[in-house]
Amino acid sequence: MGVIVVSGTGTEIGKTVVTAALAALAAAKGLKVAVLKPAQTGLEPGEPGDAHEAARLAGPGVTAVELSRFPEPLAPNTAARRAGLATVGPQEVAEAADKLATEHDLVLVEGAGGLLVRLDDTGGTLADAAGLLKAPVLVVTTAGLGTLNATQLTAEALRARSLEPLGVVIGSWPAEPGLAARCNLVDLPATSGAALIGAVPDGAGGLAPDAFRRGAPSWLAPVLGGMWDADDFTAAQ
Repeated sequence: MGVIVVSGTGTEIGKTVVTAALAALAAAKGLKVAVLKPAQTGLEPGEPGDAHEAARLAGPGVTAVELSRFPEPLAPNTAARRAGLATVGPQEVAEAADKLATEHDLVLVEGAGGLLVRLDDTGGTLADAAGLLKAPVLVVTTAGLGTLNATQLTAEALRARSLEPLGVVIGSWPAEPGLAARCNLVDLPATSGAALIGAVPDGAGGLAPDAFRRGAPSWLAPVLGGMWDADDFTAAQ
């Protein structure tokens, strides 16, 4: 399957949970999976990061790799500068992903924040890493107001770099969705030009790993290894 880059339209929108669900589906099929986090911010040494959380939820055998860590919850280049630590640029991300791909069937590269958040002081971004890897980019977005603009901007930024979005996944679908969220099920693919290929329920990341793995197939579409259907889901809402 190669490499898939998982990018969000912002922070705290469910990238790690979506990454974990995708890893769980691949691992359940017997594939060797690695989760790569180029830059983890906002955590001290010893605290479990996003890559390790994704691997914990996805199941035994999923490899978790973190290239850099900075204690303050800031953009990676800013957090590195304030901590007096070296940044990790797109070339290093691509090299790490390529190396993991020689030993794994699927490598999931989870970004920090949005697509164009700076990784280093030269302006390198996750989009640049995806370009070097020639990897598809899965866009994780929110359900409610504001998501149409943010998702369309992300899709346009990808296409400006000759990268096509793999699709859009809603990272946290509310138990009681409002009018905007329900309308966005139709409007997201129309405005972004990318298929809606999943919706992970709010709170999924708090499930026990076994329950998480059982639920994952119903959250992601067949193109990602699950059985979620956009038409059926939209009709049910």
